Amino acid sequence: VEKQKDLMINHARMYAQQEYDRIMELVAVLEKQAQQIKRRLEITDNVHAAEYQFSPVMGNAYWLVWDKLKEKTLLIHTGPTDWSSSAPEDYEYQAQVKYMGDHTWLEVDDEGNSVE
Repeated sequence: VEKQKDLMINHARMYAQQEYDRIMELVAVLEKQAQQIKRRLEITDNVHAAEYQFSPVMGNAYWLVWDKLKEKTLLIHTGPTDWSSSAPEDYEYQAQVKYMGDHTWLEVDDEGNSVE
């Protein structure tokens, strides 16, 4: 009877541990997704606080820059390497952002892929 009890508890613990590990993997995925959403909201807030003089087009990428001279954040079309000579010295590039279909903004890299 004792051997049978030991065998049963060992099996129960093994299956419970497997289930626990599976759930913790899902928790890790959800935590990563939550952090991505939080960053997306931060970028969206930054864009909405920025100054710009054009209508953004969904799906297009733009740049958030800090203008040291004006002491404000700007949303511009031109990236740091897109200038004919060099980017203005008073610009500090913060992030490349893409306007999404749900009216949020996503930070992207030079190929347009999401930055995580």
